[in-house]
Amino acid sequence: MFPIQDSVPSRSVPVVTRALILINVIVFFFELMLPRQGLEQLFYLFGLVPARFTHPDWAAYVGFPVDSYWPILTHQFLHGGWLHIIANMWTLWIFGDNVEDRMGSVRFAIFYLLCGSIASLTQLLTNPDSTIPSVGASGAIAGVLGAYLIFFPTARLIVLFPIFFFPFFFEVGGFVSGVILCRLFVRRRRPSQPDEYGLEWAWEPRTR
Repeated sequence: MFPIQDSVPSRSVPVVTRALILINVIVFFFELMLPRQGLEQLFYLFGLVPARFTHPDWAAYVGFPVDSYWPILTHQFLHGGWLHIIANMWTLWIFGDNVEDRMGSVRFAIFYLLCGSIASLTQLLTNPDSTIPSVGASGAIAGVLGAYLIFFPTARLIVLFPIFFFPFFFEVGGFVSGVILCRLFVRRRRPSQPDEYGLEWAWEPRTR
C-alpha cells in the first residue's frame, strides 16, 4: 500500500517539512552529478560508518577526520537511489505537515533531527563493527511516523495499491524515539480546532 492522502487538515504552512524535502532533493541531485568514486567518498565522509567511531585507530589509518561527529546529522540528507528518496520524501510530505502543526516549526526541526540522530546511534550500537556507510532520512521519518501515530491515532488514509512492489523501510530506533519523545515537543493547541476532517474530507480539495 502506498499512502496518497490523510484525513488530518493542515492548519499552517509546513515550512520546515518543505525545507527538509527541498534540502534532501538538492543534495540528491548533487549526488547524481558525481562520478562513482566521488559518490563513494561522499557516502564514507558524510554517511554513518559505525566502525569510524568504535575503532578510532582503523578510522585514522584509512583517513577519516579525527573527532568529527557530523555524520550523525549529515547522513540523514543522503540517499542511495531514486526509490530511496522518493519513498522517504513522499512519506515526510504526507505526515510531516501534521506533526509540524502540532509541534511548531522550530520544535519539529529539532525533533526530526533528534530522531534521526537517535536512529543512527542505535545503528552504531547494534552494528558497531560495520565499515559500510549508512545513509538516508528513514530514521528521522520513522520518528515522524511514531509521533503521528500518537497524535492522530484515528486518522484515515487514502492508499494506492500499486501494480509493483513498493517497499518502505523504517529505522526502529527512530520510530521508538518518535513515540517516546513526541509529547515533549508538542505545543498547546486551541480546543476549537478539529483533528480530522468530517466525512466530506474525501471529496473536498485540500491545500498542502
